[in-house]
Amino acid sequence: MTARTLFAGSARGELMTLAAPVSFWGGVDPRTSAIVNARHPQKGELLRGRVVAIPQLVGSSSSAAVLLELICAGAAPAAILLREVDAILVMGCLAAQTLGDPAPPVVQMAQLPAFPDGTVMEVDAQIALEPVIRAAQTPSAAPPAPSPPLL
Repeated sequence: MTARTLFAGSARGELMTLAAPVSFWGGVDPRTSAIVNARHPQKGELLRGRVVAIPQLVGSSSSAAVLLELICAGAAPAAILLREVDAILVMGCLAAQTLGDPAPPVVQMAQLPAFPDGTVMEVDAQIALEPVIRAAQTPSAAPPAPSPPLL
């Protein structure tokens, strides 16, 4: 998997792959993280705390401000995975970092994860190393059977 860190950090959260392009400006509520674009198939879904895989964005220079608002409100995604580089979202993370708020890692990947939504993902994105993105568990994974008691 070819990936590169755009904004460093570590995160864990449930995967949410966007089914259609979205603009953070006008498409995401900056207080709640809900997708509010009336035409988006995932309208009403929350980005908060999730590893959000974004195959395509609808660009807007105001998206940095919306991401900054999400971060400051504690409603940001845990991590953002992009198929294409988006410097505007990275600017939102840099602004948050400057203000002292923890920002989500942002990773550009040639192939986004092919796991089902709800899979718990771990993202470890450092500047000097290729990012590590892996499934921590799948949503349908049954818990391990209890061990028999020791006698």
